[in-house]
Amino acid sequence: MNEAKVPSPGPNVEKIPEEISVEMRKIAHDLSNALEIIVQTSYLLSTSELKEPASDWLRMLDGGVEKAMKLNQSLRNYIKEHTSS
Repeated sequence: MNEAKVPSPGPNVEKIPEEISVEMRKIAHDLSNALEIIVQTSYLLSTSELKEPASDWLRMLDGGVEKAMKLNQSLRNYIKEHTSS
């Protein structure tokens, strides 16, 4: 599986300009909120007794949600590590 890797910040890491990082943080926050709705909906669906193929679709949804959450966290970490403030 190919996961996004955030490089460790060193002393010479190029910083994201403040006005861009502020907008990126807002977008990442909004993405987190949207993903949370999907996570909660997926959880509620998992409490019902789904028949095939719906149960397979739910497993696919859960896998995609997990990947999206990890990518969003990587994005947030990258922004944090490459912002001056």
